[in-house]
Amino acid sequence: MATPEPVSSNRGKPASVELDPMDLYDVRGELTEDECMVQDSVARFVDDQVLPIIREAFEEHRFPTELVSGMAELGLLGCYLDGYDCAGLNSVSYGLICQEIERGDSGLRSFMSVQTSLVMWPIYTYGSEEQKQKWLPAMARGEAIGCFGLTESQGGSDPSNMKTYAKRDGKDWILNGSKMWISNGTIADCAVVWAKTDEGIKGFLVEKGMKGFEAPEIERKFSLRASVTSALFFDNVRIPEENVLPGVSSMRGPLSCLTQARYGITWGAIGAAQACLSEIIEYTGERILFGRPLSHTQSAQIRMADMSRRITLAQLLSLRLGRIKDAGRLNPTQVSLAKWNNVRMALDIARDCRDLLGGSGISAEYNAIRHMLNLESVITYEGTEAVHQLIIGKELTGQSAF
Repeated sequence: MATPEPVSSNRGKPASVELDPMDLYDVRGELTEDECMVQDSVARFVDDQVLPIIREAFEEHRFPTELVSGMAELGLLGCYLDGYDCAGLNSVSYGLICQEIERGDSGLRSFMSVQTSLVMWPIYTYGSEEQKQKWLPAMARGEAIGCFGLTESQGGSDPSNMKTYAKRDGKDWILNGSKMWISNGTIADCAVVWAKTDEGIKGFLVEKGMKGFEAPEIERKFSLRASVTSALFFDNVRIPEENVLPGVSSMRGPLSCLTQARYGITWGAIGAAQACLSEIIEYTGERILFGRPLSHTQSAQIRMADMSRRITLAQLLSLRLGRIKDAGRLNPTQVSLAKWNNVRMALDIARDCRDLLGGSGISAEYNAIRHMLNLESVITYEGTEAVHQLIIGKELTGQSAF
């Protein structure tokens, strides 16, 4: 009888797989080759061009305009639109772009989100062919900047309480009112402004230089300092009929834009959280307390493990959301769930990393305080937590509690 071969003690056991600390569930393994290429190209841009200058821009309360041309060259502006010099990428690719850009800074991602989802998308979806030809190629190339005028000082989370009003005057419209907390407003060449009319809620393309239109910048911000935030004022601004978006006359117009922007935010917040966790892993490995690295303590490891758990859940949530969106089955409530979850996740992680950094946590030498301050805005704009909770509550019960 032949002697049986010895059985290896490792037989039947899975091979050891090295994990990426920023991607424990290998979400990247679920991406297509094209999606990976998009993520890698934007990651290089962030590493090479954004990170070296963003801290200084934040400290100086300055939007880094020098980055716009690079973003345009990569095809990031209007990237998921087809035609008009836009890249025609899918929704997951757009999400990955937002994730990498916000790994750099929320203010830069806000600029891109506004340009793409709140300006180019409504022109693409509700605009005339003449409006599309005039604005979309120029905006895709970064030659024209846009802003989105919906929020008003007295309205906040209740956009239906808008006071801005437009009235017909012959073939033109006369626009009066104001908007508040408008990203890109001061540098915008075109503002997509939503106003009440006798014919419903309409979108107006208000161009820089129109008489009676002013867009002063809001100063003394402690959040999104590397972003331009403005007020918009309209004093009998005459708008020609060709500057009115013809495809919508209801709140569906601005609310559908918000859905597009909120989708990108769900991914962007992941990038901010990853930046904070990556930094704290390195810091705790080098910081010596009571004779050993901080990373060797149970308390630090438990906190970092919880950060990783929350980031992983957010990654899976956004990836699933992106696939649903690309399949054409997206419901705005699904976006609300992800925006609520992912931004809360990122803000909590930024705050905890700031704490783990000790006294260094309040220094701009480290990323956590900058991301933390930025995320205080991100958790508020495009719908506060309460707004998204009530959207989900309405979906569950069939009753509006707004």
